[in-house]
Formats: sequence, structure tokens, C-alpha cells
Amino acid sequence: STADQLLSPWFQCFLTFDPAPYLAQAKVPVLALIGSKDLQVPAKENLAAIEEALGESGTKGWTALELEGLNHLFQRAATGLPEEYGTIEETMAPQALAAVGDWLEMLLR
Repeated sequence: STADQLLSPWFQCFLTFDPAPYLAQAKVPVLALIGSKDLQVPAKENLAAIEEALGESGTKGWTALELEGLNHLFQRAATGLPEEYGTIEETMAPQALAAVGDWLEMLLR
């Protein structure tokens, strides 16, 4: 049942997990992408926290970007609601793929 899933140890851990201490220890380049229409991981708050933690890490080559108009699955979306996911034919927006490609290119320079 849904209640059992919400009360499961895994889900409780998922809800309370704070990635900041792990990001602050990063020793490799990191690319963090969040869509502006991501309703599961809101971009503004999460990117600010990611940038702060990565800044503390001292690692080089990290990038944190908000991708305009994209949902949690990096699809161009009207609302960003999970109910919309199955109605979108696009697997991954070209701008998300370009962001990954540009970041990799930057690392190889």
C-alpha cells in the first residue's frame, strides 16, 4: 500500500538524507543540473545548497545549472507535474544533453 511505502525505512531515509556533507567532500568535478519546472527538487533552493557545499569542497570543475522549462526528467514541460511525465514524447531535452556535452568538453580542455 502507499502508506507502507511512505513509512518504509528506505523512504524515511530518502526524505531525511542530506547530501551536503558528501558534496563538501567532493574531490572530482561535479555537474549538477535541475530543471526550472522540477517540482520534486526545486531548482533555486537546491542549486544554492549544492553550490555552497561544492564551494566548501575545494574541488575544481564543478558546475551547477538550472535548465529553463525542464522537469525532473529533463523534458520540456508545461507544468512539471509528475502526471505530465507520461504525456511527453521527448526522452531528454536537447538543452540538457548540450549542457552535459559542454561540461564534458570543458573538462577535456
